[in-house]
Amino acid sequence: MSAATAAPAAAHRTPTPEVREETIELHGHLVSYKIAGEGPVVGLIHGITENADSWRDVMPRLARHYTVIAGDLLGHGRSAKPRGDYSLGAYASGMRDLMGALGFERGTVVGRSLGGGIAMQFAYQFPEYTERMVLVSSGGLGREVHPLLRAATLPGAELVLPWIAPGWAVRAGEIAGETLGRVGLHVRSDITEMARGLASLNDSEAREAFRHTLKAVVEPQGQRVSALDRLYLAEDIPVLLLWGSNDPIIPAAHGRTAHELIPNSRYVEFEGSGHWPQLDDPERFADTLIDFIETTEPYEFDLDRMKDQLRRGPTGD
Repeated sequence: MSAATAAPAAAHRTPTPEVREETIELHGHLVSYKIAGEGPVVGLIHGITENADSWRDVMPRLARHYTVIAGDLLGHGRSAKPRGDYSLGAYASGMRDLMGALGFERGTVVGRSLGGGIAMQFAYQFPEYTERMVLVSSGGLGREVHPLLRAATLPGAELVLPWIAPGWAVRAGEIAGETLGRVGLHVRSDITEMARGLASLNDSEAREAFRHTLKAVVEPQGQRVSALDRLYLAEDIPVLLLWGSNDPIIPAAHGRTAHELIPNSRYVEFEGSGHWPQLDDPERFADTLIDFIETTEPYEFDLDRMKDQLRRGPTGD
């Protein structure tokens, strides 16, 4: 990923770069991604059942300052949906491979929901590739998660998934939101985006990928993967945690706890927002992210420093 350069002082004076949709073949599998802008690299990682479109409102804003890359994870969107490994580690490796194939060495990694867990795994596996880490409504920081996701891990759940949110339900949610918006009422993105994601599971290959991905991180009792015992390793990495105060999927309390465990991290909470703060308030989201990048120094991996951290452990003894 590219070296840092100064962002323009006034975003409104900078033309908005074109967001291009491209494809690349990695390990024999087609990977779809969107790319725009130039300068320091910002990699965006979406959540489960989503795709790069979940960043649609913030990507053009960020691209005025940076090279922004948002891929469709394998098993999602327009990328291939092979039988294979859908663990956090495999997704993190896929992110590294996409960046490498495009010729980038380092950058800021931004992940939301499942993508937050992938971002943490990316920083853990590939610290030398990580300049900063941004976690948005992130999984992997606590046990609680929406009951619908817990229920989807139960035996036989895959048989009813195609009927939960057919395509017409997505459009109905969009129309309702548009209508209320015209009379000045703001509707959070949660209902529409949840319906959109579930509707994508009408595709059998996507449904199979969803099942394997979900079971890697969630069980009927809640989230099964936690990064809390390794957050001490992030104390030297600039970290931003960003949450909606009314997140119905993953509680904002998870972000507050992580903030307390990561020295010098920043925590920003969007009052009244839900699980998709980048869609609820894209301008504020982009401004917050830009400010974080411009006011922090990129992390430089130090093997001796990591060795000392690992030997001391989370208690610092």
